[in-house]
Amino acid sequence: MNGVIALIAGLLFGIGLNLAHMTDPEVVIGFLDVAGQWNPQLVFVLAGALVTAFIGFRLTGQSGQSWFGGALQLPTQRDIDAPLVCGAALFGIGWGLAGYCPGPGIAALTHGAADPAWFMLGMAAGMLGYGLRGHLNAGVK
Repeated sequence: MNGVIALIAGLLFGIGLNLAHMTDPEVVIGFLDVAGQWNPQLVFVLAGALVTAFIGFRLTGQSGQSWFGGALQLPTQRDIDAPLVCGAALFGIGWGLAGYCPGPGIAALTHGAADPAWFMLGMAAGMLGYGLRGHLNAGVK
């Protein structure tokens, strides 16, 4: 049942990303270009996401369980450390250069264009490289 719920949630999320034009790199880069030709169109998407997340965390965060009875796994670490800052910076740089982040990149694959496919391949290669680096470092003592 959880798989069906996850599929429905993912489909709704993808449809929402397409409707909000989050899958259009020009709109995203225009939103991120606050010093140039800023496009405020995605402010409403950001505000809607913040309100939805705030309500969701308030409703589920107190019980310790998801709405369907599974364990709710919230992060416990609240420290701002170098890996967090570096990861956020890399994410932001990649988002600003490509105009895609993972969710919209996946949703943009439905358009049939090559750019989101190249982005997803590059992201997958980066993830695999990071995982490989972790395995290589684990073997070094």
